[in-house]
Parts: sequence; structure tokens; C-alpha cells
Amino acid sequence: MSSSVAPQGARPDTVRLPTLVSLIMGACVGSGIFALPQNVANVASPGAAMIGWAITGVGMLCIAFVFQSLAQRKPHLDSGVYSYVRAGLGDFVGFASGWGYWLASIIAQVGYATLFFSSLSYFLPVFDGRHQLLNAVCVSLMTWTIFAVLARGVRQAAIVNIITTVAKLLPITAFLILVTFLGFHTEIFTADFWGHALTFGDGGDEAASLSTQVKGMMLFTVWAFIGVEGASAYSRRARTRRDVSLATLLGFLAVFVLLLLVSFLSYGVASREDLAAMGDNSLAEVLRIVVGPWGGGLISAGLCISVLGAYVSWQMLCAEPITMMAQDNLLPKAMGRINPNGAPVIAQFISACVIQFFIIVFFLAESAYTTMVQLATSLYLIPYLFGALYLVFLATRGRGLQHPESGRSINLDGPEVPRSTDRLHLVISVVALAYSVWLFYAADPKFVLLGMVLVVPGMVVYVLTQVKGGRRVFNLFEWFVAAVVTVAAIVAVLLMVQGTIDLS
Repeated sequence: MSSSVAPQGARPDTVRLPTLVSLIMGACVGSGIFALPQNVANVASPGAAMIGWAITGVGMLCIAFVFQSLAQRKPHLDSGVYSYVRAGLGDFVGFASGWGYWLASIIAQVGYATLFFSSLSYFLPVFDGRHQLLNAVCVSLMTWTIFAVLARGVRQAAIVNIITTVAKLLPITAFLILVTFLGFHTEIFTADFWGHALTFGDGGDEAASLSTQVKGMMLFTVWAFIGVEGASAYSRRARTRRDVSLATLLGFLAVFVLLLLVSFLSYGVASREDLAAMGDNSLAEVLRIVVGPWGGGLISAGLCISVLGAYVSWQMLCAEPITMMAQDNLLPKAMGRINPNGAPVIAQFISACVIQFFIIVFFLAESAYTTMVQLATSLYLIPYLFGALYLVFLATRGRGLQHPESGRSINLDGPEVPRSTDRLHLVISVVALAYSVWLFYAADPKFVLLGMVLVVPGMVVYVLTQVKGGRRVFNLFEWFVAAVVTVAAIVAVLLMVQGTIDLS
């Protein structure tokens, strides 16, 4: 997962196909790929990983095309994933999606920082994980320093994006070349290809079934693709809509090939058990096996720069959902205030405070990077699920679910859509919807339940804001969603009190 900030002030007709492809790649290739060898090997054998990647490839491509299709059908909606869900399914469901996306980005920030200092330990051993309090203090200082800079209206310059993108792709390219020609061994790759002899996860006594292995790797593969839905945000900058569709496909395929190669080449360097025992920056450890310490240093340096750039980007961008929802009267207006420097300072301050809260929570719970990844990804699934559902409604009935008493024109008609396009969009949205539901099923239930606990505080603020504004709180569908969230949150709290689930 990563972030890429589009050039500011670009004319809508100046962004060409190669640039669109590079923007999509920059948005997807981030910290996830550097931790991928360990994350996947910890839960799946090469054969199971092959099946899992096939499912992920089809599912994530359909999710990418869901939001690209919504951008075509609703060109007046320019607030990203949140605006589509709100327009199609109502204020509260849109709010829940925006809130979930914001919280996922917050938790991802802490995950980024954890991986940053884990990689920095290659050069400064004091950050090797034995001094968790020091790591927490350093993450806190970095968070508030970046907030102070962003509050002054400073934005990432294009040169920073170029440096971080090169820092990501050059070491990954070196990894692929060196491992392919110097480190890959077929006999290691094919040893127990289906995982019949090996145990997984927490070291149970029995080998995991094939389906269990495939389920286990789902959230990690989705994490590596987070950002692919952002392709639709570049629609206005493209010369034609066809360029956006083609760029979505080409950018996705390029990222998919990178992830596949990193995942499967690693299986040919070390055994699955050795890969599973590696640290968060497992890409560096794999290359170190192949070429020695300098290989690990190369990957670690690239990861440090990449993750630091992504951390700055996402701390800036994670304030956007709060700002947009406040401006749309779904949260108190004050939360969307823009200071004289053009920065959404209140939303940025709230985001920094919540990041600090999770730094403390994860420190006290001694949570690992993988815990943060799975919790964040379970929250990202909310807008994926509802975005696909909205496109199903558009393809079958031409409109979404509207607030009868809202009086707001958030579901305006887009361009005329041929019946053949409706049929194509229906296929895409049904596959994306089925895949999103499958991901909730494949996820560790505790992360889904904990995610619902995090949605509840936002729901309370949303209800109070709507009541104060004299607006209807829920439509019929939203009552159902609110009930599901509330029941799941209550179950999670009871299980936490009993000690059945935690953040370890």
C-alpha cells in the first residue's frame, strides 16, 4: 500500500496514458510488497498462494473497474470512494464508508511507521524491536512533526514523489533480477508445494487445509493492492475516458506481475518455514540470502525512503474524508474548517490525535505489523463492498437508494448508458460484490468485529449531527446497516471483556 499525489494544477487534457499508468502503480506499490514474502509464507504454501493470487487478481481488478465505471457514470461526483457510496446508498452508508476508509488510513499510518523503524534497524540496531517504547516515542514525534508541517499548508512537491517512486521500484527491480538469476532454486520452490507436511500460523499440530491456506492470505494480498481504486480519481485529468480504462488495466497488470514475482521467487530462495520466520522487511532478508548484506541494505534503504514518503502522503490525505464529510453536513461543520494556508487543520489535528491514540494502543497491546495490516484492511473492505453494491443498482435499476426526505441532489443523472454497458457493469459489480463478501468471510472474524467497534464512535457523532441539523438520520437500508454494526460491536466488546479477542 502506498500513495501518490497527482500533479497540482494539471489541465484535464494533459495527462497521457503512460502517466496514468505510472500514477496507478505509484498508488499501489508501497509497504505491502516489502513485507509480502513473510506475510504470504506465514499462511500459505506455493500452491495455495497460486490459487489465492488468481482469486485476488480477478477480484481486485473488478473492484478497480467498479470505481472506474462509477467515475464514468457519475462524473459530477469528485470526492472519490466516499461520494459514490453516499450518492448510491444514502448519507449514513456513505459516512460509514468514509469513516472506515479514514480509520483504515490512520491504522495504516501506524503500520507504516512500524515498518519504517523495523527497516531502519538494519542501519541503527537500536530500532531492532527490543525497545518498543523508543519506537513508540519516535513514531509520535514523527507524526506531530509532519502535522506541524502540513498545518502550514506545505504539500509534497513533485520531486518528492519522483524520489519515493524510484526508491520503491529500483530495489524491487534489482531484487527480481538478482533472485531470478542467482538465488532461485526449483527444488526449494517445489518442496511440499501444497503444504501437506507443514504447519501454518501459530504452529498448530496439523497441516492447514488448502482452503484454509487460501483464506489466510486474502487480506495480505488485498493490502498490497490498496490504492488501485484511486485510478478513478484521475478521470478528469485524462484526455479520454478510454485512456483511464486502459490505464486501469495496464497499471493493475503491472502491479499484479510485480507482486506475483516477488511472492513466488521468494519461495525458491528459502523454505516456507524460513520465510515465515522472517521480520516485517522480509524482502530485504530474502535478498540478503542471495547476495549478502549489501542486498539487505539496498532493500532497506529503498523501503525507508518509500515508507517515509508514503507516511507523509497518507497523513496529508487521511484528513480528506473528515473534511469532505464535514462539508457535506455529515459531521460538525467545524471539523471541515480550512485555515488561511489552505490546510484542513482541524481534520489534520483530529487525525494526528487518533494516530497518537493507536500508537499507544498498539504499543500497550504489543501488536505486530501484521495485526495492523489485517485491521486496516478489514476497514477498507467497507467502501469496496458498498461501492460494488451501488454499481449493481445502477446497472439493474438505473439509480441507487435515495434519502426520501434529504432534498439533496447527490444522485444526479450521468451520461446515457447503453444496455450493453449496463450488462458489462453488472458482471463487473457482481464479481466485485461476491469478492468483497468473500473477503469478509476469509478475514479473521476478530478484525471484522474490532473494526465495527471503531465505526460506532463515528456513528454516534453522525447521529447527533443529523439530529441537530433537523435531518432524517437513517433510511430503511441504513437502519439495517446500523443494526448490524451495533450488534457486531456489542459482540466484540463482550469478547474483549472475556479475553477471547485482543489486538495481539
